[in-house]
Amino acid sequence: MSGHAGSDQVRPSYRTLARWLEAAPSDLLQARSRQAELFFRRMGVTFAVYGDVESNERLIPFDVVPRIIGAAEWEQLEKGLKQRVTALNAFLKDIYGPQECIKAGIVPAELIFTNPHYRPEMQGRRPPGDIWTHICGVDLVRTGEDGFVVLEDNCRTPSGVSYMLENREMMMRLFPDLFAEHRIRPVETYTDMLLASLRASAPEHAGADPNIVVLTPGPYNSAYYEHSFLADKLGVELVEGGDLFVNDDIVFMRTTEGPRRVDVIYRRVDDDWLDPLTFRTDSTVGVPGIMSAYMAGNVTLSNAVGTGVADDKAVYTYMPEIIKFFSGGDPILGNVPTWRCREPAALKEVLEKLPELVVKEVGGSGGYGMLVGPASTKAEIEAFRAKLIADPDDFIAQPTLALSTAPTLDGGSLSPRHVDLRPFVLSSPAGVRVAPGGLTRVALKAGSLVVNSSQGGGTKDTWVLDD
Repeated sequence: MSGHAGSDQVRPSYRTLARWLEAAPSDLLQARSRQAELFFRRMGVTFAVYGDVESNERLIPFDVVPRIIGAAEWEQLEKGLKQRVTALNAFLKDIYGPQECIKAGIVPAELIFTNPHYRPEMQGRRPPGDIWTHICGVDLVRTGEDGFVVLEDNCRTPSGVSYMLENREMMMRLFPDLFAEHRIRPVETYTDMLLASLRASAPEHAGADPNIVVLTPGPYNSAYYEHSFLADKLGVELVEGGDLFVNDDIVFMRTTEGPRRVDVIYRRVDDDWLDPLTFRTDSTVGVPGIMSAYMAGNVTLSNAVGTGVADDKAVYTYMPEIIKFFSGGDPILGNVPTWRCREPAALKEVLEKLPELVVKEVGGSGGYGMLVGPASTKAEIEAFRAKLIADPDDFIAQPTLALSTAPTLDGGSLSPRHVDLRPFVLSSPAGVRVAPGGLTRVALKAGSLVVNSSQGGGTKDTWVLDD
């Protein structure tokens, strides 16, 4: 079994599971895995893959062996996540405000002002409650003895929380006896936490019961299932751009009983498409005039406009300094060692070591636009080398990490597979909260380091133990 602390030692958090697996019938996991797939198909738990000519929607493969984190390790992780997301909010507030971190030389000015996600419209503006990234997904990996480190930050519209919740519901249905043997912290409270966070972030005029909606680009979006799922769980309306309109800098929702004012919009529409009067004029999924209402302080957009700057992988490389600057302390969670290809000395070293490295576009996501050197052909490496030389500012590089593994069902037996973890962190004027666990993504191909669902990865339920 994997989940090892060493080559032949099971991690303490996995010991109860290891004993349970030894006593279980040999075909039990396969049978439960087939049941899970059937349930997910019936419920329509899918995601879309852009450019996939064979199928518009797929099931994300689900592995029935949970990923388990002990209470002490989670406590440290939670502290680190709160510190990091608090610093991210402070950073965003600063770059759209006094820009002290730029003046102090912590972050180069050109990295901010030439960033495609920097929104000059937000300069000097303050979102309601002074919160910029209400919902943040922080991707973590465990590497050897160093513990967890941060792989990237997702501050725009992080996805995956619906799969975290559905995975837990599935595991409770399939393995009630296994749950009875563990004290597992609940993730089902996430939607209550999210609703409380959104309410606390509403403009002052809204009072104690703001009208909240989830704004989706529509059913053709890859994460539409999640948008629909969250609106249902939150007990709020799922709306598209055409369901909203702006009058006198106030956002209204069209209803059968007439217009109803909207106070908080949990938007899953990227900045570019949000308002055709301010950003892309060809957007058909946004709401004309919504930025005017936002600038007037009449509506909360969650997450705030312009948060994509903090998603940028080049900005990520400065996060240890950013955290120290805004918190006054050392980062609890470190970064993966990273070369900034925009720096000539770093570029030279990366080009020399290219077959050994992972190279990513600074604005990329979903596992696209990257090179995994050890898994690439000579032709692919040389093609990427040309891209790097032509536009080095667009890339960062990292070593190929010795990621930790978790036991994963492979046919009829368990095999180690590489995993990462995306916890979800909620920020509001009432404070910062972390859902206990998160979405574990797993590389289902032996030896693969790519866990993204769009690249063939799967997911696991993540158990945080209470003792």
